[in-house]
Amino acid sequence: MEIGLVGLGKMGANMRERLRAADHTVVGYDHNPEVSDVDSLEAMVAQMSRPRVVWVMVPAGAPTRAVIAELAKLLDDGDVVVDGGNSRWTDDVTSAQTLAERGIGFVDCGVSGGVWGRTNGYALMCGGTAEDVAKVQPAFDALKPEGEFGFVHAGKVGAGHFAKMVHNGIEYGVMQAYAEGYELLEATDIVDNVTDVFRSWREGTVIRSWLLDLLVSALEEDQGLEKIKGYADDSGEGRWTVEAAIDNAVPMPAIAAALFARFASRQEDSPAMKAIAAMRNQFGGHAVHPDAHAVRPDTEAP
Repeated sequence: MEIGLVGLGKMGANMRERLRAADHTVVGYDHNPEVSDVDSLEAMVAQMSRPRVVWVMVPAGAPTRAVIAELAKLLDDGDVVVDGGNSRWTDDVTSAQTLAERGIGFVDCGVSGGVWGRTNGYALMCGGTAEDVAKVQPAFDALKPEGEFGFVHAGKVGAGHFAKMVHNGIEYGVMQAYAEGYELLEATDIVDNVTDVFRSWREGTVIRSWLLDLLVSALEEDQGLEKIKGYADDSGEGRWTVEAAIDNAVPMPAIAAALFARFASRQEDSPAMKAIAAMRNQFGGHAVHPDAHAVRPDTEAP
């Protein structure tokens, strides 16, 4: 098939190569001319035959909305736009409505696989009508891993990104569990080699997984993870998962705790823990640990 691909960063560029390896024709556009096949969205659309399929792989939010708004002006009735970024599922309804006004179809697709996807394939979770999904199916088949699994038409528009959101929320919880286990093993002198313990878990245990494999690789490269600061960002899906759980009254203690742990990782000195220490001192005379960098009342700041 012929497909347009907007956004040729790490994921987009690798997807282009995997699609081409499956003998599909890809016309890629990116703001970076060094990686782009054409110099504009207009040129990309002009090179393609109808009905066109254009896959968007740009950052979620305003960048995705801007690209979809531009494509709505350029594409024709019967064409399909795929949002393969990490858009919030509620944004998909708006995107679909914007495109439907021109008779353009819309498919939302959550993509998992990271930098390894070019070789191993991408897990794909899509939402949209059966008709629109069918137009993209050859690309889905090329991008997914070999074998029975790795692709699902999850439901109507929004279902793909909703499924990917929950997937990422689960990822938060699994990573947090591995991380807490790692810290406990490192905190004692009982285990001689923590990396060896994690490495042994890669076969035969109920907690073996690809994330475990990646943690072992990281430990092999940096024993004790001394080159990394304990600061963890979040890209949004974890927050959205917890918000959706609240909206639907679904208990989600593990994923919520994993999200909050990332917030805690960004604090060098917790205001909340300061307040707790102060209260313990006030009601029970419990000792507090003074801040060595604080300016005493009887001294002047330099």
